[in-house]
Amino acid sequence: MTSSRSRLEEFADRIRLRAVRMVAPHGFGYLGQALSCAELVAALFADHYEAERDDLVVSPGHYIIAAFAAGPEIGLLDEAELATYGHDGSRLEAIGTEKSPVVDLVCGSLGSGLSGAVGFALANRMAGKDDARVFTLISDGELEEGQLWEAVLFAAHHRLGALTVVLDANDSQVDGPVSSITTLEPIAAKFEAFGWAAFDIDGHDADAASAAIAAAIADPRPAVVIGRTSTRHGLDVLPPDADGHFIKLPAELAEAAIAELEARLA
Repeated sequence: MTSSRSRLEEFADRIRLRAVRMVAPHGFGYLGQALSCAELVAALFADHYEAERDDLVVSPGHYIIAAFAAGPEIGLLDEAELATYGHDGSRLEAIGTEKSPVVDLVCGSLGSGLSGAVGFALANRMAGKDDARVFTLISDGELEEGQLWEAVLFAAHHRLGALTVVLDANDSQVDGPVSSITTLEPIAAKFEAFGWAAFDIDGHDADAASAAIAAAIADPRPAVVIGRTSTRHGLDVLPPDADGHFIKLPAELAEAAIAELEARLA
């Protein structure tokens, strides 16, 4: 029997492999987001999220690629449908919409997903769904948005302990490194000052991610798991100048990436 760590790491690499195959026909795409959050999403889907019970929000719409790539693992998406990602007429759009499968809400306007998640958590409380959890994937660039912090305040005030945020802190946004544009640190201390529980981890340590999500669930306060990640992690063949936000993936590089990931999963 494989260890828990091995199981989650393999899940994360399967997310990466599927994401490469999804992006490859287009020659470019949101691959970096899947590379950075793969362990976080693997830990969430494998160990904590139950689709029949919980709500799942993907706040940055382009991160939907990771949810799609994870979906087949728990029976939420047919593997064959991944080949339609980003094509005209497909429901697997490169930037998620209100029709996206696998998740309950995808947001186009950055920073608004947490507001939707707060709505789910409050609605579940009012409906007496005491066992339901609300998980929300957000990005560090979204912390520049005022609406997000309004949602943080609201969640703490209403003690929405069923709400868990998974934050992919990869220091990447379209204009460059987040840290060169806005000073966000100390992220954990900010959330704690607003009344949240915060867990700051290596986002590429799948075991640490799973343990932190478990601790977040157990805490009676709304909680955030801050995963420190890289948009290049898990794919050594990427050139040094690869743009983490929107990676160009010509055919030869795609073939090399697939070969690297398949070898690691063999």
